[in-house]
Amino acid sequence: MKGIQDGVAVVTGGGSGIGRQSSLRFAEAGAKVVVADVDEDGGYETVELIEEAGGEAIFVNADVTDSDDVDSMVQTAIDEYGGLDFAHNNAGIADEGARLAEYDEEEWDRMIDINLKGVWRCLKAEIPEMIERGGGAIVNTSSVAGVSANGSAHYVASKHGVIGLTRRATIDYAGEGIRFNAVCPGVIDTPMVQQAGEDNSEEMDRITAGIPADRLGDPQEIADAVVWLCSEEASYVMGQPIIVDGGLLAQ
Repeated sequence: MKGIQDGVAVVTGGGSGIGRQSSLRFAEAGAKVVVADVDEDGGYETVELIEEAGGEAIFVNADVTDSDDVDSMVQTAIDEYGGLDFAHNNAGIADEGARLAEYDEEEWDRMIDINLKGVWRCLKAEIPEMIERGGGAIVNTSSVAGVSANGSAHYVASKHGVIGLTRRATIDYAGEGIRFNAVCPGVIDTPMVQQAGEDNSEEMDRITAGIPADRLGDPQEIADAVVWLCSEEASYVMGQPIIVDGGLLAQ
């Protein structure tokens, strides 16, 4: 397996928030980065930020609910940079939603299709190329909702599922030299959370007051964990949900 400074990384949801910071952090560590997102403006802006800092990146418009898009994303890494060594499968959505029995099936299916099946599609495309390369490292974005019930039912189910996929992939492919882990962010200061705060500032104040760190997390703090998990320093960390939440779940 290559070191990050010699490798190629793909990041889904790379156009903003955690995905953008992960893309920047991979590039800072020396990787060539394929930034994937459905948000073209955000994706190209991430690439521009990487290039301004002296890194190398390319944007791919990829919807993780479309297998052809996901396959093309990985093929771009191969065509442009010679292969794929690292992946951060980060694209996802959140929704406060309703109680479990109050969803319609379309709402439920959309959440699962993006947050859970989207990660599976990415793994399905990434794993064969990493096997061909002799190994690699993949981090999937779950959530504190993946190890608790803090969230709506369909979101909690999707994020629990991501951890299950991560663990099963570890068992299936550890012998092929691929490491899989999940990062479980708490409440992070991303555009998604900022929008929620604008919609309900009192609720955001209540949430922040309930975090022992007494602040929201910075996307950079999640990105640092992702890149560390892909590094040789984490070579014996496999199949783990790594919680980065400011102490939220310690209570």
